[in-house]
Amino acid sequence: MKGVVKVRQDPPRILVVDDDSQFCDLLEEYLVELGYAVVIARDGPEALEKFRQNRVRLVLSDLQMPGMDGLELLDRIKQIDPQATMIMLTGFGTIETAVDAIKNGAYDFVTKPVKLEHLQLIITRALEKDNLQKQLGRLRGTVLMLLVFIPFWLFVGAWLALRLI
Repeated sequence: MKGVVKVRQDPPRILVVDDDSQFCDLLEEYLVELGYAVVIARDGPEALEKFRQNRVRLVLSDLQMPGMDGLELLDRIKQIDPQATMIMLTGFGTIETAVDAIKNGAYDFVTKPVKLEHLQLIITRALEKDNLQKQLGRLRGTVLMLLVFIPFWLFVGAWLALRLI
């Protein structure tokens, strides 16, 4: 359309953390086809570095990795950004581990082998939740601003009215 300016919106960036290169490659290919930007990390320390360097909207992390496991990574990412959204993936899932992950702030817990359509649904819901949290934060800011400025302008209006009398 002539005269219409379209705002280009960057695709949501997803950080995939797994020590299994083939799994990372598969997930990256699938997520890119869905329209996401993907950042890959092979272990926890690399994931923390890439999380800090990139504007990541969602983290998909393996639970069992050498050095730093997924629960420790979750804890460290939440220290950097308490609002970060993380989905844990594992081939060794137990109910106890899933409960621990959710208690520690994971959005969801998915067992391997991952059904890609199921993962797509979880990612969509996680990003929708992230959007809603950001909108809620902006609304809270607006309400706070109104709570501060409305009494101020009422006072100014009353003061002006008294001065005119």
